[in-house]
Amino acid sequence: MTHMTNPLATPDQLYQRRSFSALPTELQDAIFFSTQCVTQAAGVLLHLPQSTTAQANVLLARYWLVEPFMSHDYEFSDISAATLYLTAKLGPTPRSPRDITNVYTYLLSASSPLLRPTAHPLLLNDPKTYYLSPAASQTFQTRLLSAEAHILYTLSFNTHVALPHPLAITYLQALDFLNQPRREPLAKRALAHLNTALLSPQMLYLTNQPNALAVAAVYSAARDVGAKMPECAWWEVFDVDREELGFLVVGMRSVEGWARKMREDVPAMAAGGMITRADIEDEMRRRGLHVGNGHEHGHGRDGVGFDDAEAEMARKMDEKMAQMEEGSG
Repeated sequence: MTHMTNPLATPDQLYQRRSFSALPTELQDAIFFSTQCVTQAAGVLLHLPQSTTAQANVLLARYWLVEPFMSHDYEFSDISAATLYLTAKLGPTPRSPRDITNVYTYLLSASSPLLRPTAHPLLLNDPKTYYLSPAASQTFQTRLLSAEAHILYTLSFNTHVALPHPLAITYLQALDFLNQPRREPLAKRALAHLNTALLSPQMLYLTNQPNALAVAAVYSAARDVGAKMPECAWWEVFDVDREELGFLVVGMRSVEGWARKMREDVPAMAAGGMITRADIEDEMRRRGLHVGNGHEHGHGRDGVGFDDAEAEMARKMDEKMAQMEEGSG
């Protein structure tokens, strides 16, 4: 059964990601959401199977779980590109570094389909905005391969990902949903909910096994199309309890509203497109915080500085601890 399950995040990992980062929660979520979206878009443009792109999204979420967002010199888009390149290389449809480079250059340009039409109306679909010189292309590919090695090291070379998508279809068949008149939209809605869950800031794929995600997607899809569900607690047959099912259903269905609110709270996300390190640094300065190199005293695990009062308090606590150790010696 190990090939049908995933390694899950521990409560400590989830707590540390939120609580020990100097980045505000909404900025952490903005980085996560932006990299997940650009990975999905790149998978479409590269004509990769959704299974490959979804696996890349899961690996990317695992990476962000253990690696501070601002602790390295890579752009967020570099991490996304390297994860997709790595996942495709391990599957039946590998893509060359050049293909990855061309697609991401386009997605990061002013002609990117990820941008809202009002962002750069005069530059839309202008090939000059995503032309890449041979030297720039080589530089991008060098960063791509370097980031790939970094990701593998961070994940301890564990790239196994079990997806819930095949299970969802199997569960639909087992429940005889596919014999109902609405079987086609039902299956599409179930898979759509699973793909949407990849974008959830709750990292649903890291906290729940594929069978639970599949059951929640089937339940939500049945509600969407008005399909008649069994009157018994059918989810228990698939080893999912009511509390877990309810949590996942709410999590999946709340992503759209959450993403809309996030674009209102984070100005850098308003125009769409890929958020950058410069965007995060500008937003931190706008909020009165400053960005450091992640190694200076008083800096958080993301390399973003606390304000002066907090830094001074941390310094005094360090001095007090040092005095206590000297006294005990």
